[in-house]
Amino acid sequence: MSRLPALPLIVLSLALTAAPALAQSTGFGRAQDTKLPVEVTAEQLSVDQKTGKATFSGKVLIGQGQMRLSADRVTVTYAQGDQSRISALHAEGNVTMVSGEDAAEARVADYDVESGNVVLTGDVLLTQTGNVLAGEKVTVNLETGTANASGRVRSVLQPGGN
Repeated sequence: MSRLPALPLIVLSLALTAAPALAQSTGFGRAQDTKLPVEVTAEQLSVDQKTGKATFSGKVLIGQGQMRLSADRVTVTYAQGDQSRISALHAEGNVTMVSGEDAAEARVADYDVESGNVVLTGDVLLTQTGNVLAGEKVTVNLETGTANASGRVRSVLQPGGN
């Protein structure tokens, strides 16, 4: 069975902290222990050693501590020549991430480890304690801490909130 390292899940979750409407620290990055075990459940797992990919499909749920990522399908691409390191993560279909009261939804989430970019596309909705950021596409660069939202962007900020 293929092992799914914790780093990409946590980094993907940290990407949400850079979203402009959720400017302060969010629950996605707060007190996340990357040493906790990662549990993956799915209806099916397909591993292709030649391409270095593992695909979980059917009611995929990935959990670590209080963080949860669910999607219809999650494909993990391992680094060439190093099956213990992930180079990319692709989640599609009803993608939802939850950590405490914070949540993110999208049709697709792509995380490229080398570039440090996380791209959420398709009816993206980020929420944190009443604050909301919505758009068709949100791109976050984890290296620079910058984010761009596009596609009829909508933001609702609660007065006196985070």
